[in-house]
Amino acid sequence: MELNIEETNIKGVKIINYDSFLDIRGSIWTTYNEKEFDRLNLSRFCHDKFSISKKDVIRGIHYDEKTTKLVTAVYGSIDQIVLDMRLDSPTYKNHLKFRINEKNRFSILIPPMVGNGFRVLSEKAVYHYKLSYSGKYIDFNKQYTIKWNDPSLKINWMIEDPILSERDK
Repeated sequence: MELNIEETNIKGVKIINYDSFLDIRGSIWTTYNEKEFDRLNLSRFCHDKFSISKKDVIRGIHYDEKTTKLVTAVYGSIDQIVLDMRLDSPTYKNHLKFRINEKNRFSILIPPMVGNGFRVLSEKAVYHYKLSYSGKYIDFNKQYTIKWNDPSLKINWMIEDPILSERDK
Protein backbone atom coordinates (compact mmCIF):
# COMPACT_ATOMS: atom_id res chain seq x y z
CA MET A 1 0.00 0.00 0.00
CA GLU A 2 1.37 3.37 -0.95
CA LEU A 3 -0.21 6.60 0.18
CA ASN A 4 -0.33 9.72 -1.96
CA ILE A 5 -0.77 12.70 0.36
CA GLU A 6 -1.89 16.13 -0.81
CA GLU A 7 -1.62 19.22 1.35
CA THR A 8 -4.47 21.74 1.41
CA ASN A 9 -4.53 25.46 2.16
CA ILE A 10 -5.70 24.74 5.73
CA LYS A 11 -2.67 23.67 7.76
CA GLY A 12 -2.84 20.05 8.90
CA VAL A 13 -5.79 19.11 6.65
CA LYS A 14 -4.53 16.49 4.21
CA ILE A 15 -6.07 14.48 1.39
CA ILE A 16 -4.97 10.84 1.57
CA ASN A 17 -5.29 9.02 -1.77
CA TYR A 18 -5.16 5.23 -1.91
CA ASP A 19 -4.24 2.56 -4.40
CA SER A 20 -7.26 0.41 -5.19
CA PHE A 21 -7.97 -2.69 -7.21
CA LEU A 22 -11.07 -2.94 -9.40
CA ASP A 23 -12.35 -5.92 -11.37
CA ILE A 24 -15.68 -7.54 -12.34
CA ARG A 25 -16.37 -8.45 -8.69
CA GLY A 26 -16.04 -4.90 -7.40
CA SER A 27 -13.14 -3.20 -5.67
CA ILE A 28 -10.79 -3.44 -2.72
CA TRP A 29 -8.56 -0.84 -1.08
CA THR A 30 -6.69 -0.23 2.15
CA THR A 31 -7.34 2.90 4.19
CA TYR A 32 -4.90 2.29 7.02
CA ASN A 33 -1.52 0.63 7.36
CA GLU A 34 0.27 1.38 10.62
CA LYS A 35 3.80 1.15 9.15
CA GLU A 36 2.94 3.50 6.28
CA PHE A 37 1.33 6.04 8.63
CA ASP A 38 4.34 5.80 10.99
CA ARG A 39 6.77 6.26 8.08
CA LEU A 40 4.95 9.43 7.07
CA ASN A 41 4.71 10.63 10.69
CA LEU A 42 0.90 10.62 10.62
CA SER A 43 -1.33 10.09 13.65
CA ARG A 44 -1.68 6.87 15.60
CA PHE A 45 -5.31 5.89 15.77
CA CYS A 46 -7.16 4.32 18.69
CA HIS A 47 -10.90 4.46 17.94
CA ASP A 48 -13.11 3.74 14.91
CA LYS A 49 -16.71 4.82 14.35
CA PHE A 50 -19.15 4.42 11.47
CA SER A 51 -22.31 6.29 10.61
CA ILE A 52 -24.96 5.21 8.13
CA SER A 53 -27.05 8.10 6.90
CA LYS A 54 -29.74 8.64 4.33
CA LYS A 55 -29.96 11.21 1.56
CA ASP A 56 -30.04 14.89 2.58
CA VAL A 57 -28.71 14.26 6.10
CA ILE A 58 -26.14 16.77 7.33
CA ARG A 59 -23.94 15.62 10.22
CA GLY A 60 -21.86 18.21 12.04
CA ILE A 61 -20.06 20.56 12.12
CA HIS A 62 -18.27 19.19 15.21
CA TYR A 63 -14.75 19.46 16.64
CA ASP A 64 -12.71 19.39 19.85
CA GLU A 65 -9.27 20.31 21.19
CA LYS A 66 -7.50 16.97 20.94
CA THR A 67 -8.99 14.62 18.33
CA THR A 68 -7.42 14.02 14.92
CA LYS A 69 -9.84 12.38 12.49
CA LEU A 70 -9.30 10.39 9.32
CA VAL A 71 -12.66 10.38 7.54
CA THR A 72 -13.80 8.34 4.54
CA ALA A 73 -17.03 7.74 2.65
CA VAL A 74 -16.92 3.95 2.40
CA TYR A 75 -20.17 3.71 0.44
CA GLY A 76 -22.32 6.33 -1.21
CA SER A 77 -21.52 9.94 -1.98
CA ILE A 78 -21.03 12.89 0.37
CA ASP A 79 -19.97 16.50 0.39
CA GLN A 80 -17.33 16.74 3.13
CA ILE A 81 -16.78 20.08 4.87
CA VAL A 82 -13.76 20.94 7.02
CA LEU A 83 -13.80 24.25 8.87
CA ASP A 84 -10.75 25.79 10.55
CA MET A 85 -11.75 26.97 14.06
CA ARG A 86 -8.23 27.62 15.39
CA LEU A 87 -8.25 31.24 16.58
CA ASP A 88 -4.54 31.70 15.84
CA SER A 89 -4.73 30.26 12.32
CA PRO A 90 -4.44 32.45 9.21
CA THR A 91 -7.30 30.37 7.76
CA TYR A 92 -9.59 30.79 10.81
CA LYS A 93 -13.22 30.22 9.76
CA ASN A 94 -12.17 29.19 6.24
CA HIS A 95 -13.61 25.94 4.95
CA LEU A 96 -12.87 23.35 2.31
CA LYS A 97 -15.42 21.19 0.53
CA PHE A 98 -14.70 17.77 -0.97
CA ARG A 99 -16.91 15.34 -2.87
CA ILE A 100 -16.07 11.84 -1.61
CA ASN A 101 -17.58 8.60 -2.87
CA GLU A 102 -16.68 5.01 -3.65
CA LYS A 103 -15.44 5.99 -7.13
CA ASN A 104 -12.82 8.53 -6.02
CA ARG A 105 -11.53 6.76 -2.93
CA PHE A 106 -9.70 9.11 -0.61
CA SER A 107 -9.78 10.20 3.00
CA ILE A 108 -9.39 13.54 4.70
CA LEU A 109 -7.07 13.92 7.70
CA ILE A 110 -8.55 16.56 10.02
CA PRO A 111 -6.52 17.94 12.95
CA PRO A 112 -7.90 19.07 16.33
CA MET A 113 -9.89 22.33 16.34
CA VAL A 114 -10.88 21.85 12.71
CA GLY A 115 -14.60 21.18 12.33
CA ASN A 116 -15.95 18.16 10.49
CA GLY A 117 -19.32 17.94 8.76
CA PHE A 118 -20.83 16.22 5.76
CA ARG A 119 -23.99 16.07 3.64
CA VAL A 120 -25.21 12.81 2.10
CA LEU A 121 -25.89 13.07 -1.64
CA SER A 122 -26.69 9.43 -2.43
CA GLU A 123 -29.68 7.43 -1.18
CA LYS A 124 -27.48 6.09 1.63
CA ALA A 125 -23.88 6.61 2.73
CA VAL A 126 -21.56 4.75 5.08
CA TYR A 127 -19.03 7.08 6.67
CA HIS A 128 -15.96 5.96 8.60
CA TYR A 129 -14.23 8.01 11.32
CA LYS A 130 -10.78 6.84 12.46
CA LEU A 131 -9.87 8.81 15.59
CA SER A 132 -6.60 9.64 17.32
CA TYR A 133 -6.50 11.21 20.79
CA SER A 134 -4.83 10.76 24.15
CA GLY A 135 -6.69 10.11 27.38
CA LYS A 136 -10.46 9.80 27.41
CA TYR A 137 -12.60 10.27 24.31
CA ILE A 138 -14.30 13.65 24.10
CA ASP A 139 -17.89 12.63 23.41
CA PHE A 140 -20.61 14.74 21.82
CA ASN A 141 -21.61 16.50 25.05
CA LYS A 142 -18.13 18.07 25.34
CA GLN A 143 -17.45 18.75 21.65
CA TYR A 144 -18.05 22.07 19.95
CA THR A 145 -20.91 22.29 17.47
CA ILE A 146 -21.26 24.95 14.78
CA LYS A 147 -24.66 25.62 13.27
CA TRP A 148 -24.70 24.08 9.80
CA ASN A 149 -26.04 27.22 8.10
CA ASP A 150 -24.22 29.95 10.06
CA PRO A 151 -24.25 32.80 7.51
CA SER A 152 -20.82 34.10 8.60
CA LEU A 153 -19.22 30.87 7.32
CA LYS A 154 -20.60 31.07 3.77
CA ILE A 155 -20.79 27.28 3.35
CA ASN A 156 -22.95 26.33 0.37
CA TRP A 157 -24.44 22.98 1.32
CA MET A 158 -26.69 23.16 -1.77
CA ILE A 159 -29.77 22.23 0.25
CA GLU A 160 -32.45 24.33 1.96
CA ASP A 161 -34.04 21.84 4.35
CA PRO A 162 -31.62 19.06 5.38
CA ILE A 163 -32.33 16.27 7.85
CA LEU A 164 -30.61 17.28 11.11
CA SER A 165 -30.23 16.02 14.66
CA GLU A 166 -31.44 18.28 17.46
CA ARG A 167 -27.82 19.03 18.26
CA ASP A 168 -27.04 20.16 14.70
CA LYS A 169 -30.11 22.40 14.43
